[in-house]
Amino acid sequence: MIRTSPVITRIRNGESAYGLLNSVPSPLLCEMIAAAGYHFVILDMEHLLRSGDELMHCLRACESAGISPWLRVPEVDAKLIGRALDAGAEAIVLPRVESAEEVARAVEAALFPPLGRRGITGGRITGFGRLPLPQYIDLANQARPIVPMIESAAGLRALPDILKLPGIGMVLEGALDLALDLHVGPDPLHPRVWVALQEMARDCEAAGIPFCANPRTPEQQQHWQALGIRLYLAGEDRGLLQNALKARLTQLQGAH
Repeated sequence: MIRTSPVITRIRNGESAYGLLNSVPSPLLCEMIAAAGYHFVILDMEHLLRSGDELMHCLRACESAGISPWLRVPEVDAKLIGRALDAGAEAIVLPRVESAEEVARAVEAALFPPLGRRGITGGRITGFGRLPLPQYIDLANQARPIVPMIESAAGLRALPDILKLPGIGMVLEGALDLALDLHVGPDPLHPRVWVALQEMARDCEAAGIPFCANPRTPEQQQHWQALGIRLYLAGEDRGLLQNALKARLTQLQGAH
């Protein structure tokens, strides 16, 4: 059933939270990510074709393993956002947002009247009726389920206005796409990108909205920790798995 986000609760309590982008669709992998100690997993639909059944199995696996399931949607689709929240997604990640109007449409799709325009259902998110609908609507409208990703110069310019909207749980950075948009190539470590990431963090701090960092070097990690950032994305499972597999093979080959 719907609940207060454990990730938001951890941040409010002064604790850190760590997440991972899931680019290898698998309920078993969701359970493994939870067993590894992560607090949230972002199920990706921006760059992956996922079936409804597979997504539901991943959501159930996350729930049973005690990890918060977030969903990155390909675009602001009001019906998809509503269905994802009905199914049990705890947060909706919006890639490459570039205007407050775009994010406002997502907020409207996530909240019930009078705060939004989301349609009502009494399915699994209410425990199939165990949670009375008025209580469910109240809990849903108190949530902050929208997580914008800033991945372009336009998104940077729009961020101060985006942060004024209700329903924003936190902000994610997308340094690689931002680098491409800034015409510095696929270089998330470029100095212009690093300056932009720090600008994002300052805007979020001023608005009282958590900023989720994705450190790519030990120096970046130290910088964010010194600033008191407590929300981190550890990258994506596909790259981490590939690197671990290659490292193990290299280790075995070097033993001969």
